[in-house]
Amino acid sequence: MAGPTTAERGERQQESSGPPGTGRFRLPRLRTIIILAVALVLAGGVTLWVLYGSNWLRVERVSVSGTRVLTPDQVREAADVPVGDALVSVDTEAIEARLSRKLPRIDEVDVVRSWPDGIALKVTERTPVLVVQKGRNFVEVDDEGVRYATVSRAPKGVPALKLEPARSGPAAASLRRFGEDRLVREAVRAAGAVPDAVARQTRLVKVRSYDDISLELGDGRTVAWGSGEQGERKARVLTALMKATPGARYFDVSVPTAPASSGS
Repeated sequence: MAGPTTAERGERQQESSGPPGTGRFRLPRLRTIIILAVALVLAGGVTLWVLYGSNWLRVERVSVSGTRVLTPDQVREAADVPVGDALVSVDTEAIEARLSRKLPRIDEVDVVRSWPDGIALKVTERTPVLVVQKGRNFVEVDDEGVRYATVSRAPKGVPALKLEPARSGPAAASLRRFGEDRLVREAVRAAGAVPDAVARQTRLVKVRSYDDISLELGDGRTVAWGSGEQGERKARVLTALMKATPGARYFDVSVPTAPASSGS
């Protein structure tokens, strides 16, 4: 019986070897994948060691910027940054929380990793817009109505806030309804809307009720402002009223559609 032809032998060879390229390159491809996997594992291990286990990337310095009244040392002490710990593991949010809790004078703080070995504390302090006298000291109030610090001397150029809520009548009802904190915020709101020229002369902001806020200027003139509402409109009316009646000693813009002035 005749054996297989040359063509038949070629077809059997092709069937046994499979599709072109699958046999010759199967082993090298597998070897490459294994090598790459091992390399990745080693690289990951080295990276973790460098970040957490080595002495190269550990906290060695803490810098402070943005302070005005506070000192850098006060900020560092309150921040309690874990010097010597791995930089990558430092809990920046916890540091921010500590600073806000321990130093109410701080309005905002940004804790930043400064590679390879530092932590940067970028501080923004609150700015007083009013002060409340408390005995021989003064409590500073910021532009959000937050009473945040007690000082022995009033900041220069900052008006005093005097709360004189009535204990009976409609004004007393205002105190019960809004509370002292709300009245303080309304005073801040009014002081922030006053025209710059008037603000520079304002020495006292007096609050009797939500709708009864007045300003006393350094030259003895008085401005009845009313509530903290419609501040921009009241500011424009007050500026015009002062120009129209320069000799007046009393100005009332509590109802900006019906302003009044008197005295000479």
